[in-house]
Amino acid sequence: MSDTILAIDIGSTKICAIIAEIDNGKIQVQGHGIAKSQGIKKGAITNIELSSKSIKKAINDAKRIAGSNITSATVSISNAYAKSLNSTGIVNIPHKDISIKEITRVMTTALYNANVPNEYEVIHVLPYNFRVDDQDYIEDPFGMNASRLEVDVNIIMTQKSNLSNLKKAVRSAGVEIDGIVLSGYASAIATMDEDEKELGVTVIDLGGQTSNLVVHTGNSIRYNDFLGVGSNHITNDLSMALHTPLQIAENVKIRHGNLIETSNEVIELPIIGDENNRNGVSLEIVHSVIFSRVEEALMILAKSLEKSALKEQIGAGVILTGGMTKLKGMRELAQSIFSGMPVRIAYPREIEGLFDELKDPACSTVVGLVLYRAGEHTQYEINFQQELLHSKDSQTDDLTDIDLGRATQPVKEERIEKRPKAKPTPKEAEDSIIFDELPDLGNESSGNPFKKLANWAKQLF
Repeated sequence: MSDTILAIDIGSTKICAIIAEIDNGKIQVQGHGIAKSQGIKKGAITNIELSSKSIKKAINDAKRIAGSNITSATVSISNAYAKSLNSTGIVNIPHKDISIKEITRVMTTALYNANVPNEYEVIHVLPYNFRVDDQDYIEDPFGMNASRLEVDVNIIMTQKSNLSNLKKAVRSAGVEIDGIVLSGYASAIATMDEDEKELGVTVIDLGGQTSNLVVHTGNSIRYNDFLGVGSNHITNDLSMALHTPLQIAENVKIRHGNLIETSNEVIELPIIGDENNRNGVSLEIVHSVIFSRVEEALMILAKSLEKSALKEQIGAGVILTGGMTKLKGMRELAQSIFSGMPVRIAYPREIEGLFDELKDPACSTVVGLVLYRAGEHTQYEINFQQELLHSKDSQTDDLTDIDLGRATQPVKEERIEKRPKAKPTPKEAEDSIIFDELPDLGNESSGNPFKKLANWAKQLF
């Protein structure tokens, strides 16, 4: 059964919308729209009316290309006002077999046990460790036999006011929200591969005005953090240092931004407030300004990773994604700051029909939202609508019940019941004597030697 979805990444510098069709897990992108962000600063909505116009433009462009009039969307929410806390749930299993009902119960218990502040609303409950009768690190408890089930979860929540403003902005654009996903979580889904999930990995999304960090170990996200610094800050720094307009500073960053090589070349730039004269600037100064800002941001993120106390569990190193990663030498600089850890620059995963414009590190979050809706979320996650997301269907449950039922029936009894009902074929009747069909000894004709022999054999055995 196919399902058409709309995913919207609400970023600080751009709004990106994708309309895709999901058919039995296969994704086909049908349309997309990208609009410049307005009314959003550092991940938070600062003007509902302006942000709503930007969102509406991106949605309308996507609808026009796809030829669809979809009215509900899954949207990203910034890590800016997100917090996380850990909790544990324990339940007894009376009938010894773990079904979806028991998994739902233990997850709900973990959420109930958590001390969620009143001003926060839960958007994800992510299990990272199941225990079955004191056996740790169970990947999937479904169908197991146990008397007790425990779970450790990471609960991600966001400020109610921030969430409410986001909902208002999206509704004003003519769309209802049917899913909310943390932007760092979505970026991780789009960039991680199976080996990295297994080994543990840190995903850092370096955006326009913000940088998100998430740590994925075990089966889910264990830690998330936010830094209000992005590539726009480099542009601002250049504009101030070179006394040149913002747009010129942006062009200098794109054309001459290099974190490895320096050059003595001098470029002529217009001066703010002086249209007639130009200022000669050495590319060494440009390199120095860009390098110092990027280095500072990466060092703060490295400290945040230390603070998570999960660094020892990260075997696959660091994944960098987002628009800022397009600066030359970003990987090499990150490698020197995250010492001893492998670093790679990640593009969003290929999905069918993905436009070239979206095959860009800056679009990792929106591609992650589409994959999330296609079922690539954490196994047994509770979403913001308090529903348990899982891949087990009702057929699997039924088959399990049937198999378990068969296993408990005594096989011998079944055979014994069936044997008397089976009637022999004429050939079998000639070849073998069936004692049960012969008359009793007292009723037989004494002149029949076969019947005498049969009765003698009955008495003997």
